[in-house]
Formats: sequence, C-alpha cells, structure tokens
Amino acid sequence: MQEINEAYIACGFGWFHIRLLAISFVGFVAGVLVSNSTAYLLPSAECDLNMSLVQKGLLNAIPYSGMLLSTVIAGFLTDTFGRKTFVTLGFGGMFIFMFISASSQTYEVLITAKFFEGILFATSFSAAVTLTTEYCHNRIRDRVFLCQSSFAAIAQIIIAAMSFAILMNDWKFNLGGFLELNTWNFYLYLMSLWSVSACLLYTIFIPESPKYLITQKKFTEARNILIKMYTMNTGKPENTFPYPNLWKDKLPQQVEEASKENLCKAFKHQIVVGLRNVKPMFRRPLVLYLLMISFSQFLIMGVYNVLRLWYPQLSTIVEHYSTGSNSNLCSMLDAYTADLKTAVTNSSSSDVCVVTPSGAETYINSMIIGCVCLLPYFVSGVIVNRVGKKPLLIAAGVITTAITLSVQWADSKAAIVSLFAIDTAVGQVLLSLNQALTVELFPTTTRTLAISMIMVAGRIGTLTANVAFPVLLDLGCGVPFFTLTGMVMCVTAISLFLPSAKK
Repeated sequence: MQEINEAYIACGFGWFHIRLLAISFVGFVAGVLVSNSTAYLLPSAECDLNMSLVQKGLLNAIPYSGMLLSTVIAGFLTDTFGRKTFVTLGFGGMFIFMFISASSQTYEVLITAKFFEGILFATSFSAAVTLTTEYCHNRIRDRVFLCQSSFAAIAQIIIAAMSFAILMNDWKFNLGGFLELNTWNFYLYLMSLWSVSACLLYTIFIPESPKYLITQKKFTEARNILIKMYTMNTGKPENTFPYPNLWKDKLPQQVEEASKENLCKAFKHQIVVGLRNVKPMFRRPLVLYLLMISFSQFLIMGVYNVLRLWYPQLSTIVEHYSTGSNSNLCSMLDAYTADLKTAVTNSSSSDVCVVTPSGAETYINSMIIGCVCLLPYFVSGVIVNRVGKKPLLIAAGVITTAITLSVQWADSKAAIVSLFAIDTAVGQVLLSLNQALTVELFPTTTRTLAISMIMVAGRIGTLTANVAFPVLLDLGCGVPFFTLTGMVMCVTAISLFLPSAKK
C-alpha cells in the first residue's frame, strides 16, 4: 500500500481524477434520486394512486428498507470481488426499476420498484465511494472525499430544479387505456436517465481500483492502470513513469482456462479469503471504532434525513399557514396537525380527492438550501488538512445542536429557510466527516464493509427518525425538535472519544 501511494503521488492530480469525479457526480445524482424523488412526487401522485398519509410515509421509507437488506452483504462482496462490478450492476439495476416505477399504475407496483431501487443503490453507493478514494494518495484523499460528498448538495439543487420544471406542468398520455401516464410518470422517466448514464460511464471509462487488484495479487493489471493514469494526468509518455518495474519481482499472474469446477473453487476461495480479511474488524480497537462511528451515523442520518425529507412538506405547510395568528414555525405546525385531526374526524366516503401540488416557493427554497449546503464543503475542504477531521466533527456538532434547537422558534419564511439550510448543510458535513474517519481508520481489505455497516446504522436511524417524527409532532411541535437536538448533542459527545486521524 505504501508503494502504490508513492505511485499515486507520482501520478499527481489531473484529468483522470477530474473524469472520475465527474462520473461519480452523475452517480451521486442518481443515488440521491432514490429517496428525494419520492418527496417531490407525492403531492402529484396522491390522487392517482389513492395514497393515505400512512402509505405516503411508507413510500418515503421503503427505499431505506431495501438499503438495509443489501448494504452489509454488498459491502462484503465488494471487498471480495471488486468495486467496479457492483458499481455498474447497481446503477444499471437502478435504471431498470426506476423505469418500472415510472410506468407504474398502482401503488403496489411503485412501492415494490422503490424497494428494489433501495437495494441496488446500496449495492453501488459504498463501492462508488471506495473506488474514488482508492484512486487518491494520502495528501489529497480527504479533500477529494469532501468534494465528492458535496455532490449530494449539488444533486439536491439539480433535482429541485428539474422537479420544478417538470411537476409544475399538467402532462397526460393515454395508451389505449392500457397505460395512463401523468406528470409524475414522465418525471420519473426523465430522472431514470441519470442512473443509466452512470452505469455506462463507469463501464466505459473507469477501471478497477489498483488497490483492490493488489490485494488480489493482480500486479500487472494494477501497474498498467497506474501507467495509464500517469500519462493522462501528466501528459508525459509511458516510458517516463518513475516506477516502471513496480511489482515485477512478484510472481507472474497466472491465468487459466477455468472449468466450472475451477470457477466454483475460485469462488469458494474468494469467500474464505474475504472472511479471513474481515476478522480484524471485529477485534479491538477496530470494533470499538466501528461501534462508536456506527452509533454516530445512526444519529446523524436520523437528524439529517428528517430535515431533508420533511422539508418539502413543512414548506408547503408554511405556505398555507403563515398567517398573522401563527407567529412561528411551531404555531404553524400545531395549527396544521389540529386541522388534520379535524379533517380525519369529519371525513366521509363521498369525499373527492383534490390534488394540492406544492407551490413554486417549495421548489425554490429547496434549491436555496442546496446552494447553502455547498458552502461548508469549500470551507472544510480548505482547513481539514490543517486542523484534522475530529476538531471539525466536534465544531459541526456544536453548530448543528444550536441550529436544530432554534429552528422551532423561527418567526418568518426567510428565517425558516435560513435555519433549515444551515442545519442541513452542516449535517451533511457531519456525515462526510464521519465517513472520512471510517476510510482513515479501516484498512483496504475491510474498508468497504466498514462503510457499508455504518451506512446500515445510518439507514436504521433514518427509518426510525422518519417514523417517529410525525408521532412526536402529534404530541406537540417542540417534542420532535428537542429530540433531534438531543441526538446531535450525543454525536458531539461521541466525537470526543474518537481517535484523531491523520491530517
């Protein structure tokens, strides 16, 4: 690993990395769409699919159920069989099921397709993150990781803009009574282009990680990739590569025409090797790091995704309840829940479903929040190598605690948008720093599995928090916001006990 790090330093940072980041950006947009697209289409699809509030909540949560099912298994298999295979399979599968969800005519088909989207997103995400970081030497890895993490904020801007441009229309298409497509169907069709683009770009332009190839003793293949990376970044010919004899003293890679029996043996061998490689992760000190980071991820993703996924609904409430009698966010939310209880009590079977799409203000505010979410990445990207990840993690925790506590008392639309934007932005940095610590603390042979396990914890946190939020909101507006504040305080406390990673 030290040899390959020195080779990466010789390759420098150049067009290869720019192309890698550009392709990973397309993948990030496709990944964010798995959860974000549901939040935007709910108002438009409510009457077409006859969704109740419970069904809406389940549709929002179902991708995370799929992610939980596949994350750890995909992480183990990615460490064992390579990153690129699971990246391309994941994004290709996401396109297929997003296309199915776009064609759905019933709630059951849509929720099933969303479940499989979650499974395939989890298959591709950890592999894509690991693939990018493993193409970077130690001096630039943290900054590249933070840059890649900022793609989630840019993706939110693009998704909000596309949602605004598409869902504000009234499109209908009927194919002989067999297929009836509405605006939200076309919305999903267009959004599926991101995942198929990511699949094709990774397949054509990005080779397997040299670090993974080294762990598999495929030295010749890894050296050839490094030479191509060197020539692309520096513009110099191959014969100027400073390490032309890298790993040539190793045994030559043996290639055989494997029969089915040989392939079976090779598969079993890979599984055995993979299990042997993960054993150190469940011994001290790595197991303690894993537990602390996983619990932090549980809390961070719970808070972050409640703020992110519930914002379109809260913004719509603010649009309709920002009257003189409702002085702050909590009074608006309390008025909304009171009206909802009254409507449920007085409802009858003869009531006609009336579509109430989100106004332009919701989409515009979502774009504003996405823009604000970009700012912390520029700041943390500059100072992370100077002060380290742990101090930044603690500082971000303190800021998020203060903002989460105060958002319930925001007394104007501008204040609500501002506080949500800052809270979401710093929460996103918390996620990135937590994952960056995982990359730093765990070795190559267990890194993807470790990332996958903390993502499992985070997704459990997302499911738990999103189910609990409306229940707590029903008890009173202050209850969920005080709960979220306590969760962030716990993250800050845990950060104090984490080891200080290399700067």
